[in-house]
Amino acid sequence: MTPLMQDTLVWAPLGGMIAVGALALRYRKKAAEYCRHDGMVEAQAADAEQDVAARDEEAQHLAESRLPALVDALRHGTGDAAGDLLHPQLAGTPTGRAYLSVLEQVNALTVHASEQAEGAARAAVQAVTRSVQALVHEQQTAITHLLATEYDERLLELVQPIDHTASQLARRLQILGVLAGLWPGRQREDAPLLETVRGGVSRIRDFHRVQVPNESAHYVAGRYVEPVVLAMAELLDNAARHSAPSTPVAVSFLEARHGISIQIHDAGPGMRPEAREEAVRRLSGQYPVRLTELRTPPSFGHLGVGALAAQYGFSAAVDEEHSVYGGVRAVLYLPRELLADPPSTEGHEPLVPKQSAPSRGPARNALLP
Repeated sequence: MTPLMQDTLVWAPLGGMIAVGALALRYRKKAAEYCRHDGMVEAQAADAEQDVAARDEEAQHLAESRLPALVDALRHGTGDAAGDLLHPQLAGTPTGRAYLSVLEQVNALTVHASEQAEGAARAAVQAVTRSVQALVHEQQTAITHLLATEYDERLLELVQPIDHTASQLARRLQILGVLAGLWPGRQREDAPLLETVRGGVSRIRDFHRVQVPNESAHYVAGRYVEPVVLAMAELLDNAARHSAPSTPVAVSFLEARHGISIQIHDAGPGMRPEAREEAVRRLSGQYPVRLTELRTPPSFGHLGVGALAAQYGFSAAVDEEHSVYGGVRAVLYLPRELLADPPSTEGHEPLVPKQSAPSRGPARNALLP
């Protein structure tokens, strides 16, 4: 055997072993790649399951939490309070954008429906208020004519309570109309502050309990006379209704540098903190009045005063710290811009006599209907 044949016989098995090893190594690499691929597939499947679970939880969170929170916030006028995503990683994704679109559409539809309902309620209240005001005006005109043409004391005694009740009804209609967006309905000439306050006194049930100062040199500008009369009447009525019938309601004037304060003191039990906070909020006039959101039964007094204050530039407040009777002090502050210069005294007749009203009924004066 030649050396060449011997080398061939020696290297042939080695070459086969090398080829088999290379092939095994290749298959081993392939197997490892397949294992890695299977791991990636399993990881991707797990991520997909987590993503689906997150989207399902987000949908449930939208239905059970975010949408009810948004509707409740819109109902109470506190703005968009729908809350955030349960899974922040969904923000900016098609799912997150879709859910945000749902909330925006619900918000827009709810606001639109609320505005439509409020507009319909205001239109209805305005129509009813105008029609009833016309009837009350006719009634008061007839009563005024009767009182002016008949001088029987017995008749006067019987008719004056009817006249006073009609005056209170007219005041309530005016306040309701103000809340519905109507003008108070009267244009006055400049009037003495004292007469303006007495005009408010004459429009409440317990007028005889109110103690008014005997004099004041201030005048209220004509544009503001009726709004101030209405605001005074509501604050006086509130003070009288929340204090014992045997106690007085005192009115006083406090002149300040930039205006004058009309103070109303009652001897009632005071106000709970939450009631006082609500009264301050209503009297501020800073929050729009929505007829569709009034509580049941509705309370118009402080809301009406707040609406008048916001529209005509005066302010109203309540506190308990400075009440002379230990009850509540209500303050109506009139800036200088709402006051007028007193007219010349030459040839001027006072609009309201200085004597007090008769005990059987309120004094009728130029401010009464």
